[in-house]
Amino acid sequence: MYDVLVIGGGAAGMQCALVLGSAHAKPFTSNKKIGIVMHQKASHLQNALFNNVLGLTPGTTGADILESGKIQLSEQYPHVDQILGEKVTEVQDEANGFRVSTNKNSYQAKTIVVALGYTKFFYIKGLEQYVEAHDMANPEKERIQLKNENHLVAPGIYVAGTLAGWRSQFAIAAGSGAQVATDILTLWNDGKHTKVHDKI
Repeated sequence: MYDVLVIGGGAAGMQCALVLGSAHAKPFTSNKKIGIVMHQKASHLQNALFNNVLGLTPGTTGADILESGKIQLSEQYPHVDQILGEKVTEVQDEANGFRVSTNKNSYQAKTIVVALGYTKFFYIKGLEQYVEAHDMANPEKERIQLKNENHLVAPGIYVAGTLAGWRSQFAIAAGSGAQVATDILTLWNDGKHTKVHDKI
């Protein structure tokens, strides 16, 4: 049983997992199990080039980030399970959370974070009722988002990145993932507003 399972290994998903993983020394996370389904094939990062992102060397590609992000997550926070080579196909409500089915396996999670792209093709059975037109994309592109309020779709279901209704900018998507992570950490910390900073 995962306490939180992130679905999607793009900017929002990996940033969410990094922030969650970075809180491992906090007493309220000591017994929490975190996982990420590292599906990246449909990520818009595959074709991205970054010259305008603070902290990234100009010329950095999205493909580089997809690979380096996995390494960063595994080296810095190895307690975060990376589920590779699987694609989520269905989410079902259960008594204590959700059953998340992939093309290969099935997992249980108390909380899920859906951090996929905002393409018009949404393939996760069980979440279709939350799909609506994207608020901040050109209508002719037929982009979609999951209906949410401050990233919360329904109890135990969060959405992050472009699928939360944000514009397709790397910094915005990553920030959305970080926001969701701190919202979850706040819940785990009995509602006390929580953030995680490393210091020199």
